[in-house]
Amino acid sequence: MRDDPSLRDLPVAVGGRADQRGVVATCNYEARRYGIHSAMATAQAQKLCPHLVVLPPAMEKYRIASRQILAIYSDYTDLVEPLSLDEAYLDVSGSPHCKGSATLIAQEIRARIFSTVGITASAGVAPNKFVAKIASDWNKPDGLFLVRPGEVDAFVAALPVKKLFGVGKVTAAKLNQLGADTCGDLRAWSAHDLQHHFGSFGARLHALCRGIDARGVSNVRERKSVSVEETYTPDVPDLQACRALLPQLHASLQARIGRCGAQKHVTKLFVKLRFANFTQTTVACVGRVPSVAQFEKLIDTGFARGNLPVRLMGVGVRLGDAGSAEQMSLFDDGLSISYGLENAPDEADSSV
Repeated sequence: MRDDPSLRDLPVAVGGRADQRGVVATCNYEARRYGIHSAMATAQAQKLCPHLVVLPPAMEKYRIASRQILAIYSDYTDLVEPLSLDEAYLDVSGSPHCKGSATLIAQEIRARIFSTVGITASAGVAPNKFVAKIASDWNKPDGLFLVRPGEVDAFVAALPVKKLFGVGKVTAAKLNQLGADTCGDLRAWSAHDLQHHFGSFGARLHALCRGIDARGVSNVRERKSVSVEETYTPDVPDLQACRALLPQLHASLQARIGRCGAQKHVTKLFVKLRFANFTQTTVACVGRVPSVAQFEKLIDTGFARGNLPVRLMGVGVRLGDAGSAEQMSLFDDGLSISYGLENAPDEADSSV
């Protein structure tokens, strides 16, 4: 939309082609009015909006914009924690800029992103990462939302439980069935009761529903895995055909491992298979050398679990220690800032 103004009033999505089982990586707000969202099949998106404009990803363009934006962040603080190409936490508690005001810093950064990169950004300003992340989504697109320390309790109490970190559809449904629709409802549960129903995650739920998040902003980002995957059209019919595709996937993986400089940190190997009925399995083993032969053994095990044609196949490695088999101030409290750039797709192996 930045580079082609004629797209600005049209529903636009970035993603794969419908005839190749593509999915939507992201879409603009015009498209979202039709119910389109990221991770939706492109074919389904085009049914919802027949005149949807679908564009292929341009990852190098996104990387350039991301580097420009990170450079702007670094002018204000060394404590920048990227989450993906388009989102980061900033701790500006020690920043001398804008008279120490986190809100003014956020306003200035957003203005610089627009003037330098030509895109809009939203920001949330709050005393911790959890609340800042929620706040950054509050006034999209192109907005800023501030949650003062004294406002955290009421702000979080009104949030639906599905907004909590780590709460997906299944956990949210279980919480709703137990009578907890909002974080305020969840506060009636003791830590012991939550651990009974949700295991070790219960302690995290107990803290987050009260707006408590002690994680600091870290500028050290450790890569935990490297992987490649491919969706096939038509489905790969049998095990022999899956094995035949392994060398190409293996070559792509080796190239990515080389670019990351991760050769010495490989500790495990894994394969991922998604079958024609959309069930999925992952098989892993300890290993330091990601050879085709090793992946063949994992593919054999994984395929036997479904014994169906395969629509997606991926191979990857887990990384570990080479020697082995987790603002401010308008106020007294610190604030962190979470920026989410509008409509930027995530890199394939980024984590959020």
